[in-house]
Amino acid sequence: MTSKLKSGLLAATALLALAGCGGGGDGGISGTGIMRLSLTDAPSCGYDHVYLTVDRVRVHKNSTAVDADSGWSEVKLTSPRRIDLLGLTNGVLDDLGQTPLPAGKYTQMRLLLAPNTGSGANALANAITPTGGAEVALTTPSGQQSGIKLNVDMDVAAGTVADFAIDFDACKSIVRRGNSGQYNLKPVVSVIPVVSNAGMRVVGYVDPTLALTSTNVSVQTSGLPVKATVPDSTTGKFELYPVPAGTYDLVVTAAGHVTAVMTGVPVVTSSVTYINSATTKIITPTATFRSVNGTVNPATTTIRALQLLTGGPTIEVAWGLVDDSVTPATFTFSLPIEAPVKTSYVANPTNISFASDSTAAGHYTLESSSGGVLKTQLIDASATVPAVTITYP
Repeated sequence: MTSKLKSGLLAATALLALAGCGGGGDGGISGTGIMRLSLTDAPSCGYDHVYLTVDRVRVHKNSTAVDADSGWSEVKLTSPRRIDLLGLTNGVLDDLGQTPLPAGKYTQMRLLLAPNTGSGANALANAITPTGGAEVALTTPSGQQSGIKLNVDMDVAAGTVADFAIDFDACKSIVRRGNSGQYNLKPVVSVIPVVSNAGMRVVGYVDPTLALTSTNVSVQTSGLPVKATVPDSTTGKFELYPVPAGTYDLVVTAAGHVTAVMTGVPVVTSSVTYINSATTKIITPTATFRSVNGTVNPATTTIRALQLLTGGPTIEVAWGLVDDSVTPATFTFSLPIEAPVKTSYVANPTNISFASDSTAAGHYTLESSSGGVLKTQLIDASATVPAVTITYP
């Protein structure tokens, strides 16, 4: 029996149990629904494995509720599960479980992880394996105490099963602490309602030259990635799921190649959006990359590289991993200096032809954020870029 079928049978059984609990014309379920949770991941950069050991997930209707407050509901796993996030790409979801809970809107979620005990089976409950290296512990202070806190907007209707996917971006969530050999977890997580298994999917293929673990395929809106994955290393196939219904820009970034953008990609709940087929794979020209580095203070800042294409859209090309083991914190990017290429979505294409956007070549905006304050800085990567300094008051 598949995990999805088993989960569905459990949900149906739970609903029948709820319906039998009390009288009244509404079957006793007017105030209760079921929340079902799964875990998925965006691609990671520079790691072969990223392990988290999930103990339970708690939710509350009050975004400011603390541990001691009443009103918490939780999905508790039978036993803590050690999950390799990097196995959850290309549309794969790992079912965490489900629980009956009062119907309504939930605005806070806590993801609680098992602690690294220092010995025995849980010594490396949460750990990573750098590419070419040995497995090392991942420091997760928030996950080991009150839990990883997420602000969410989750509606659970009475008498229904509400599915949600916890989308963990491992690449953006791991910070290497200089040359210490230590790694910290600073979670970048979103929660996506899964309203359909028939749609909410974007499927396509890249050329074998792009079928690399360093290749990133994402759907973005206004320069913000909504879902990302890596293509299959053998077939080049990629699958983005779940993606909320809407219209997106598909962005493909790959080491040694220019950035490719497909605009106007529709996503619906009733059917799969196919970008192309195995005979019309996406291929992009090669490119030269420029290193861009700098410092940022305070170290809590996040930073990314955006590019504005002629006539739009703005896309995220790279995310800077901030190293907070030094003060001020440091970051580095590697950005293509050649022009990005762009095309528009066409259903069932016989071929895909990209046009070069020479005006945008080498031009990027570094966007940093700290304490809710955004700062931007224009750079031209067509020539050597002096070290960038970003300071907040």
